[in-house]
Amino acid sequence: MAMQLDDRLFHLFEKPAAGVAVETLCLGLGYTALATSDGGTGIAYTYLDAKTSCGVVKNYRDFEGQSALELLAYLHSADPLERTMALALVNALNHRAALALPEDPKNESLFDALGIGASTRVAMVGLFGPLMRIFKERGAVVEVVDLHRRLGQPAEFLPKLRAWAEVLILTATSILNATTEEILAAVGDGVKTVLLGPSTPLVAEAFAHLPVHFLAGTVPVDREAVFRAVRHGAGTRVIQKYGRKVFMPTRAL
Repeated sequence: MAMQLDDRLFHLFEKPAAGVAVETLCLGLGYTALATSDGGTGIAYTYLDAKTSCGVVKNYRDFEGQSALELLAYLHSADPLERTMALALVNALNHRAALALPEDPKNESLFDALGIGASTRVAMVGLFGPLMRIFKERGAVVEVVDLHRRLGQPAEFLPKLRAWAEVLILTATSILNATTEEILAAVGDGVKTVLLGPSTPLVAEAFAHLPVHFLAGTVPVDREAVFRAVRHGAGTRVIQKYGRKVFMPTRAL
């Protein structure tokens, strides 16, 4: 089902995409990286279902050297891997603006803004392992659901977003499997929410229709090193060495 978020991202970047070309596109095992002809670099999680053949792209197209607008249309695709490429493009088109956001290398500013402390009830969609240590140090109570890791039961988890959770940490890969708006529709009044992860499009306007209070992501800085890490199948911790972890508020708490 198409999401309003897809439409918003498309319309926000339709004009910028029409003015640049896709320079390089690399689908790594962990992340996808994309460079545009105007110097932008973007990344997104490579969303793959179980590999059943020698190829993972259903309908191969060579986008390199072509108008970025053609790839941007993949935001409306039902194929998560095609959406991966389009989201990496969005992040490349937004690269310059994202670089200007405040840096938050250890997520401390974000956690302070969310008010995470002793006994804070945190619901997490998509396990962010490094954050668990911070939750423990701050004394928060955490419930996690992660379908890829087979953690938690969605049928039991979603009701907690309305009646139990005080904070929701939502992985940006939810954009890739088109569940962002479904999850946020289950959130109760007063729940503080953040969309988090290297795939996050750091564009407040795109989320104006949703109860998202913060966006937190990774902005590539060293393009060559990021592409090398992606080609080598590296994960989040390696890629973040060559970028800046940033966050931005999208609405008042």
